[in-house]
Amino acid sequence: MNLQLAHDGAAIQQRVLITGSKSETNRLLILQALFDGLTIDNISNSDDAAVMQKALVSDQEVVDIHHAGTAMRFLTAYFATQPGRKTTLTGSARMQERPVGILVDALRQLGADIQYLKSDGCPPLTIIGKAISKKKVTLDANVSSQYISALMLIAARLPQGLEIHLKGKITSVPYINMTLSLLKEVGIKGTFEGQNIKIQPLHELSEKKNLTVESDWSSASYYYSIAALAPGSDIQISSYKRDSLQGDVALAGIYEQLGVVSTFDGVHLNLRSSQNFELPKQLTLDLSNSPDIAQTIAVTCLGLGVSCHLTGLHTLKIKETDRLVALQIEISKLGGDISVSADSLTLASQRTPLTERVAIATYHDHRMAMAFAPLALKVPMLIKDAGVVSKSYPDFWKDLETLGFETEAIIIA
Repeated sequence: MNLQLAHDGAAIQQRVLITGSKSETNRLLILQALFDGLTIDNISNSDDAAVMQKALVSDQEVVDIHHAGTAMRFLTAYFATQPGRKTTLTGSARMQERPVGILVDALRQLGADIQYLKSDGCPPLTIIGKAISKKKVTLDANVSSQYISALMLIAARLPQGLEIHLKGKITSVPYINMTLSLLKEVGIKGTFEGQNIKIQPLHELSEKKNLTVESDWSSASYYYSIAALAPGSDIQISSYKRDSLQGDVALAGIYEQLGVVSTFDGVHLNLRSSQNFELPKQLTLDLSNSPDIAQTIAVTCLGLGVSCHLTGLHTLKIKETDRLVALQIEISKLGGDISVSADSLTLASQRTPLTERVAIATYHDHRMAMAFAPLALKVPMLIKDAGVVSKSYPDFWKDLETLGFETEAIIIA
C-alpha cells in the first residue's frame, strides 16, 4: 500500500491512545514463558509482539520471526535453554543479513549448542536446547544492548543465575536498565554496576504477578514531531509514566528545545507547542542511549529549517535497513542538505522550500514511514509501502486521520 499524505498545517487539538511498548512487551513475554503465574495487560498489538507470542507457543521445529529483530535475539537465548527442543530460527532476507554472532558466541561460552545454517554470524540458526549450568559470560557491549538483554532474561532460570561482564563502551544503557527493572518487578534480583551485571537465580515466582505494559515512547516521538511542526497544537497521548523505564523518554527534554512542552495528567501525556517559540539554529545531540528516535528528530529539524548534528548512531546501520543511508537518500529527495558517517548525521538548515509530492521509500522499515509522515504538515508527500508500520504501530495511519491528516491509497504502476 502506497499512501498519499497531506495536511492543511493548522494547529491540532486531539487525544490519542497508543498501544503498549513493544520493547516492554517482548521482554515480559519471554519472562511469562519462563515463569508460571505472570500475566500481562496492555500488550503491544505490533507485528513484532504477535510474532513473539506465536513463536513461544509453537511446537514446530522451524520458527520464522520475519523482520522482528528483538524476537530473533531474545528467542535465540530462550530456545538455547529449553532442554530437548530443537529449533531452526529464521527470518526475512534482511534478517538473515543482520548480525547475531556476539550473542551466539556468548551463549556458546555458557555451553549452548547453536549452529549457523548459512552465513557465519547471521541467521538462520539451528538451536539444540539444553540445560546450561555455567554462570559467567563475557561479551562486547558496543553493538546492541539486545544481546545483553537476551542473556539477562534467561539468567534467573539458570541454576546459579548469571554474571555478565561487558567489554567496551555500553550502547543503549536505558534498555539494559529497562530489562533489569522488569526483572525486579517480576521478583528477580539483579545488579548493573560498571561493566558487570549479576542476575540471581529464581526457580519460581513467590506469588502471581500481573504487570501492565506502558505505551511506547518511540511511538510518542511522531506526536512530538507533529506538535513541533504545527505550532499552537495541544495533543494528548496515553498511557505514559513520568518515571518511564524506556530510554526514549528523552524525547521530552529534546523536543522542549524545539518548542514542545510535556506535562503529565495521570497516565495522560500532554504535548503543547508555542506559536511564538524562537527555534535554535542548531540541535546537537548524542543519541547513543536512544537511537530509535534519530529518524524522527532529523525529519522534524528538516521541517523546521533547523540544522542538527546527531551522534551515537552506530546501531542504526544494522536495523531493518541501514537507517543512516536511508535518511540521507530520502531527505535529499526533499531538498535537504545531509551527510552521514558510520555513527552520525549532520543536516544543514533548510534555506529553500521542501520539494512537494516526493515519494518516500521506506526500505521495509516501519520507522522510516512514521518518521517522515509528520512532514505532510509542510508538504504533500507519498509514503511507499505504508503498511510497514504494522511492525510496531498498526493503528498509526488511522490515528493520524483523527489529527486531520488526509490519506489516500495510491497505486504506482
